[in-house]
Amino acid sequence: MPQFKPDIGHIPSHPDVIQDILNLAQITPEDIFYDLGCGDGQMAIAAALECGARGVGIDIDPDRIQAANENARAAGVSDRVTFRHQNIFESDFSDATVVYVYLLPHVNKRLRPMLWKQLKPGTRVISLDFHMEDWQPEHVIYVPTPEAEFTIFRWVISGKEIALE
Repeated sequence: MPQFKPDIGHIPSHPDVIQDILNLAQITPEDIFYDLGCGDGQMAIAAALECGARGVGIDIDPDRIQAANENARAAGVSDRVTFRHQNIFESDFSDATVVYVYLLPHVNKRLRPMLWKQLKPGTRVISLDFHMEDWQPEHVIYVPTPEAEFTIFRWVISGKEIALE
């Protein structure tokens, strides 16, 4: 596989907000949870452990994918979670029922048309800390921690988003 340069550095989701993210996403065991830019896999692993969902993580960094696979094995969920060494902008995530991103606004902006094109109506999209420009979230929560306050956004694909392009 060709080597790609990540658009942003790896910053894991803060452990104090993981449960809030899962709750806002309303994940069930029937869900397929995608983490685009998954890093060490913590969110897909948490979705499998806490909610019984199947998880898929995609990351451009092969070292992160290796760490994610090791973390899934250690957590005992490698039968429900898979990780792909791919560029998210060249990936198919159309089977997702929940998509999670912790990416900077310029990456979200570039990703947004792909979300609208690939995802089925009813799919939840969750972003930690960063908006999707003029795509208004359905729900926003603020989570204070001792270190910082985090913002979690949720959108639900309606099938009409393409009109915003």
